Amino acid sequence: MKEFFENSQQPETAVLVCVDLDTYDPESSLDELEELAKTAGAQVVARMIQKRDKPDNATYIGSGKLEELKSFCEDNEIDLLIFDAELSPSQTRNIEDETGVRVVDRTTLILDIFAGRAVSGEGKLQVELAQLKYSLPRLTGKGVQLSRLGGGIGTRGPGETKLESDRRHIRRRISSLEEQLEGLEKRRGNLRSRRAKDGVQTVAIVGYTNAGKSTLMNTLTQAGVLAEDKLFATLDPTSRGLDLPDGRRVMLIDTVGLIRRLPHHLVEAFKSTLEEAASATVILNVCDASSDECAEHLRVTADLLTELGCMNKPIISVMNKCDLLETTGDLPTIGRSVMISAKDGTGLDKLLSEIAAALPPTRRQAKLILPYSLSAMAARFRTEGKVLCEDYRPEGIYLEVIAEMYLLDENKEYIVD
Repeated sequence: MKEFFENSQQPETAVLVCVDLDTYDPESSLDELEELAKTAGAQVVARMIQKRDKPDNATYIGSGKLEELKSFCEDNEIDLLIFDAELSPSQTRNIEDETGVRVVDRTTLILDIFAGRAVSGEGKLQVELAQLKYSLPRLTGKGVQLSRLGGGIGTRGPGETKLESDRRHIRRRISSLEEQLEGLEKRRGNLRSRRAKDGVQTVAIVGYTNAGKSTLMNTLTQAGVLAEDKLFATLDPTSRGLDLPDGRRVMLIDTVGLIRRLPHHLVEAFKSTLEEAASATVILNVCDASSDECAEHLRVTADLLTELGCMNKPIISVMNKCDLLETTGDLPTIGRSVMISAKDGTGLDKLLSEIAAALPPTRRQAKLILPYSLSAMAARFRTEGKVLCEDYRPEGIYLEVIAEMYLLDENKEYIVD
């Protein structure tokens, strides 16, 4: 008789730990940290908040609270401690030594999620660069015990330690990644220059993570982008053509989601991607209108847009998930505002009209009568513009069109209205 056993991997059980310094709402921050933990695959079983004037230099939460945390971990077989802050290497080591449980801070957790979500080659390079820059000052080793002995006269002694070797290897890898990303950034810049030269208008979707940006992208353009109810469901930027009601076609660009206290290394690594928003003609600031943290999410996005120098561009606040609201009330906005539901399509017609209104005028409506000898020009109006009415009259082809100004200038002698 053969017996079969099913191998199932249980999620790691985790405790969230936060020190309340009166700088932000700890409960809201832990709610977000719990969503990050779930996205990473952990099961949160408890939270611990410690009220302090400043973090403890050695253990972050203090010896008394650390002893309490140790007892809880032993009684409940906890696998992971997730701290809602960026811990120093010594703090991480002291907490692990005392509790016997692996410790992860907020930055490490976000980097882990990004590493699992990156799909494109550029995204993977960006995540690896951020991870290496974060881990470099946190490398620990056993010093002389791991040293490589030299050979020959003048090389005797402990030689280069394993820790120094690891640091040298990481620095070399960081330099290599930065060179590769610099090349990709130049290519992305060339694409932006080409778009500008060809007169392509771009609309960038920015906003807090899990606000529904990818769902909106899919609904408007059928892009097929992964859209899940998770933080950072998609990382890699996606570009698709979008037709507006006035006949213009723009490039719609989806960007990486934002989060409060986003690790600095991550912002630097994804700077070339975020610069898509800086070069966009119009910015859609997508926000989850059903969230209690709606105002805070808009503030986080506004801060980044200010950092990128985008606040002088037309910004449309897209208040998504309005189908989950009982009443719209007075929602905070930046610039123009549109209430939509990307899921069921509510308000999308108004959003498209707002995008068209925010774009600089490159087209106008006109009535023309073209001689029959210019039937090829009539065909250009059909393909390059939008024909509202067409009629064949004795004096020529009558057209009511919305067309580019340069095309109308070429035929201004035939414009009747």
